[in-house]
Amino acid sequence: MGPAEHEPESVDTVDEILVAGRWQRGLGECIESVDPATGRVFASLHTATVDDVDRAVTEGLRAARGGWSALLPHERARVLHRVGNALDDEAERVARLQTLDTGKTLTETRALVASAANTFRYTAAALETMDSALTTPRGPWLTMSTYQPMGVVAAITPWNSPIASDAQKIAPALAAGNAVVSKPPVWAPWVTLRLARICEAAGLPAGVLSVLPGSGRTVGEALVRHPDVAKVTFTGGTETGRHLAHLAADKLMPITLELGGKSPTIVFEDADLEQALAGVLYGVFSSSGQSCIAGSRIFVHRSIAETFTGELVRRAAALRLGPGTDPRTRVAPMVTFAHRDRVAAMVDDAVAAGARALCGGAIPADERLSSGAYYPPTVLTGADNAATICREEVFGPVAVVLPFDDEEDLIAQANDSVYGLACGIWTSDYRRAWRVAGAVKAGTVWINTYKQFSISTPFTGLGDSGLGTEKGREGIRQYCDQKSIYLDLSGEPIAWATPDPTETRKDASR
Repeated sequence: MGPAEHEPESVDTVDEILVAGRWQRGLGECIESVDPATGRVFASLHTATVDDVDRAVTEGLRAARGGWSALLPHERARVLHRVGNALDDEAERVARLQTLDTGKTLTETRALVASAANTFRYTAAALETMDSALTTPRGPWLTMSTYQPMGVVAAITPWNSPIASDAQKIAPALAAGNAVVSKPPVWAPWVTLRLARICEAAGLPAGVLSVLPGSGRTVGEALVRHPDVAKVTFTGGTETGRHLAHLAADKLMPITLELGGKSPTIVFEDADLEQALAGVLYGVFSSSGQSCIAGSRIFVHRSIAETFTGELVRRAAALRLGPGTDPRTRVAPMVTFAHRDRVAAMVDDAVAAGARALCGGAIPADERLSSGAYYPPTVLTGADNAATICREEVFGPVAVVLPFDDEEDLIAQANDSVYGLACGIWTSDYRRAWRVAGAVKAGTVWINTYKQFSISTPFTGLGDSGLGTEKGREGIRQYCDQKSIYLDLSGEPIAWATPDPTETRKDASR
């Protein structure tokens, strides 16, 4: 069947953005949304302006201080729980909208909607059970550490997993009592706009959430520079993240950055090869490789490298390319044609530099796929860890197999990267797994599995992979100002400011 036979049933798009509680047509440039599976324009949207940013921030701060921040934690949690349930109720509608917007398979977008719903509910539960702390006294005081809302949080989200990334940022920021101004990606704005309508229907007060699609240079920079934005949370490319960090530093403003990766996945000679093959394939080719945690550097012990690589290539070549709405599809199109062409150019450069493509390696000639932004699963060999294809993030279905000889050699190669986001380890030796997991530079390590997530488990990046932490119970605290309070229990004046009685008597006798 061709891509046209698997189009979503309906298109849920209205040319309106949400600014300070009002749905309106944006006054910025008009963008066209293209279905990456067919090349068809399915909607247009007028984006936000700098004036929209100012109004959203100003009114958001007023809405937060005027009511949302003052609600008791369980009252805010009640709204967040309703959002999670409403996402479940609209799961298929939201999943199909995301597939249309990003090209992802329905299997994946359904899972992302379920994840987002669970994130809102988990955050609600964590909020209800998150206490301030009485600290151990070191004097005649009652001492405590409390947390307060920051004010307005700017959430800049990526295009590769919009609904899950939205929830991961918006839910804890709202839970903390803040207003949120969300800037979804220009390439994929529709799911975030739908989420805003769901939040409204669930009882979120008007103005507490704004959604401003637009370019990073216009909307993103205006948000980061705005004097009333108290924190920025950003997921995206490392260079953009570094630029935003400089802007945040000028304001002495906290920023959370979840950035790029070039993650190693390691297969030792004693690994369960069936388990490892399945995990490696999923780790690099699911999401069409458009994942910051993709295990794109595959380190395989030299003693099994030939056997493992041969089977990996056979299975990668068999993964079905097609539209995300086809249940047989394993690798869907890239999010845009421009991005597909960038991935293809990086592979071409690697081959020109001496790498060999054992499968894939070129834009498919299949007429069935000619109208979409497709690129096939590609396995490269013949490059060393210093090659550009092993240093720079491809963000596509491209992996490089790199043989290694011993553990010391492996760890040196795995850590020879500016990134430190994730790592996969495949071995039956739990002592070695633990040892290597501790030695590899990565914020998340999977052992005998890959790309599994829990909202209860913190997620962070090292090096050029980012700053700060998301998820987990403490994720809410990332959107709070911490305050220490001392309450005197002695009833006595501070001695330093009290006259010495002997000195007082001397003065009186003169």
